[in-house]
Amino acid sequence: MTLGLMAGALPDDRELAMQILTELRGPRVAAAFACGGLLALAGALMQTLFRNPLAEPYLLGVSGGAGLLALLGMAAGVAWPWISVLAFAGSLLALVLAAALGGRLLARDHTPLLLAGVMLAAGFGALIALVLSVTPAERLPGMLFFLMGDLAWTGQPALLWAALLLAVAAASGLAGRLDVLQLSPLKAASLGVAVAPTRWMLFTLAGACTALVVAQAGSIGFVGLMVPHALRKMGFAGHRLLLPACALAGGSLLVLADALARTVIEPRELPVGVLTALLGVPMMLWLLRRP
Repeated sequence: MTLGLMAGALPDDRELAMQILTELRGPRVAAAFACGGLLALAGALMQTLFRNPLAEPYLLGVSGGAGLLALLGMAAGVAWPWISVLAFAGSLLALVLAAALGGRLLARDHTPLLLAGVMLAAGFGALIALVLSVTPAERLPGMLFFLMGDLAWTGQPALLWAALLLAVAAASGLAGRLDVLQLSPLKAASLGVAVAPTRWMLFTLAGACTALVVAQAGSIGFVGLMVPHALRKMGFAGHRLLLPACALAGGSLLVLADALARTVIEPRELPVGVLTALLGVPMMLWLLRRP
């Protein structure tokens, strides 16, 4: 009789396992891969735009703008789908402010845009600290998880994958110009590359990729900084190979980090941004020691 009951329970167990795989684990893994790919791709584009290996997707204050509006929504009790909309709007606000403050001279010099982004990030950070300091304690955990990056709320893997494929295709179409632009803006202009439009395309594409990820998963650090830097150290110099490789490596890294975040102290779950930082810091230090 016991064997009969177990045999009768097996189909239910399989159905439950399949439901968990298709409705929980599968979409989360797909979203993690797409988010990691978008962040790494945005990081590669930002490093080319500023010709600086330390540039990363959040350099222009995107995460600060998203975090500020998202936290204000959480403090007001807004439902999650609208929190995602507010975060995306905050990211776009940061990009528009950075472009208005520092993009006027982008054809000749990227330094004003860089300084505008740093100042915006500092200002948004101060406002976020103010919001956290006056928010009731029971709402703080969700806010902190968002600020540290959390894939538990990500519910649009199809949208993220469509954005990743379009972004890789658009960035790969610029690969030849990016190879020349990375050497020198003057050399690029002498070879017929339209420097100002190309820089604006990089700014827009990298900002859009970052804004979408932050709106869906919060601020996940180190992926956009470490992955392009590591691939360049490994010999991926040309953008035609570098950009798709960034998408693949960034996605794989974030899937690994999310798996560790869910299992390392189960049944509790860590913010995935904590794991990317723990993996990224020693990796970056090791890369910096290499010639």
